[in-house]
Amino acid sequence: MSIVSQVILTADNELRYPSSGELQGIQKFLKTGTQRIRIAETLAENDKKIVDQAQRQLFRKRPDFRAPGGNAYGQRQYNQCLRDYSWYLRLVTYGILAGSIDPIDKIGLIGVKDMYNSLNVPVPGMVEAIRCLKEAALGLLNKEDAMEAAPYFDFIIQAMS
Repeated sequence: MSIVSQVILTADNELRYPSSGELQGIQKFLKTGTQRIRIAETLAENDKKIVDQAQRQLFRKRPDFRAPGGNAYGQRQYNQCLRDYSWYLRLVTYGILAGSIDPIDKIGLIGVKDMYNSLNVPVPGMVEAIRCLKEAALGLLNKEDAMEAAPYFDFIIQAMS
């Protein structure tokens, strides 16, 4: 949910007009709209490149994941890992566009630890994968855009840790 939706819902629930502080928050959100769209477009247009760079980095650090018995051993498991990386990158773009972690939290993190544990996927390995994804993605952005995008990756990392 975007900050605009949050302000409206909160004010309506409290039967009041938005406060000046809430309106200033909306104003700031609107001023950063071009930047948030630019970041989301860059990440979306470079999805395959980012995922490829992240997986190479991860599997260099953790070759045991691709070895027999590892969670990315075999083409099917490997493809599922890449699918997950792309999915998390997409979640980050949702958060950036909304200017909020809410879409990430509500769409992608509910029960994620339990899911990976039930599949015998080591959660610390997924955390490392998200770190690699973050590094690959931020490397394509200018400093200001990277500073805007980084907290969304950090939120996923923290939630999985």
